[in-house]
Amino acid sequence: MIIKTSYRNVQAYITKDGSTIRELMNPEVHGNSAQSLAEATVPAGNCTLLHRHNITEEIYHILSGSGILRLGDVLIDLEKGDSVCIQPGTPHNIKNTGEKSLKILCCCSPAYSHDDTEIIE
Repeated sequence: MIIKTSYRNVQAYITKDGSTIRELMNPEVHGNSAQSLAEATVPAGNCTLLHRHNITEEIYHILSGSGILRLGDVLIDLEKGDSVCIQPGTPHNIKNTGEKSLKILCCCSPAYSHDDTEIIE
């Protein structure tokens, strides 16, 4: 069981929604059991695909940049320091409205799973 993650050693990958993810803590690697923690990056001018997680609750915390989160039928402006909770089953995506990469700390409970990600568009 790995109990510490060094950012420089975490390989990034593209998720189903189109964002670049670095999984900082995930049960399959680190032995934690109820949640996962990741950094998502959305390049300037890009938008993730509209999707939902039927089981997982997510919390987004904006580390840098700005964007507009579509949460169901609501649009929410987000900037560095803002946090938002995304309830299971809620369609969502985020558009980077800034001139630099939008970086988001994502906490998922239960842990993120590709199987729980349903692309809507």
